[in-house]
Amino acid sequence: MIRTGPDIQPSPSRRPRLATGRWRIDPAQSHASFTARAGGQSVRGRLPLAGRVVIADPIEDSTACLAANTSAVSTGSPALDRLLAGPRFLDAAAFPEISFRSELLAWVPAGWRAVGSLRVKNAEHELACQLDLHLGDTRPDGARRVVIASNWVIDSRWITSHWVPALSRHVLITCSFSLVPEM
Repeated sequence: MIRTGPDIQPSPSRRPRLATGRWRIDPAQSHASFTARAGGQSVRGRLPLAGRVVIADPIEDSTACLAANTSAVSTGSPALDRLLAGPRFLDAAAFPEISFRSELLAWVPAGWRAVGSLRVKNAEHELACQLDLHLGDTRPDGARRVVIASNWVIDSRWITSHWVPALSRHVLITCSFSLVPEM
């Protein structure tokens, strides 16, 4: 059973979809997690997310913009965090943000799809992804939190052009962001 409310509307396929309006991403509840293989070991970390989403009618006119602060990379290892934020990888001093801007947001029977541009180190890369909408916990105002999750696979060469022994070509990124209606 799908619970709905003023912010969540059922679709004909019985999957929830967002009501039209402006939404902001709650940075306290939103992040991009990544996993890559380097030197035979799995490297995991996360970056906080911020941004905005506008749901329009028709849905194809909707937009989304996500941004991650590259200097806030967190792996649990301060030394690895400095390395990843440094000039050989994310180069946070020169490129303080990684961003995704949707060019098309579509609702299909299987759920949400987004097509857009991922900007990493001042270079644009096309990206298509599936977005999964979930109802989260109840906010203090009584409305349900809306959480969107998405898995992306990006090319590690978008992050570094330096040769790193046994660095996997693909980096798996899971974005999870909580939306709050803008007031």
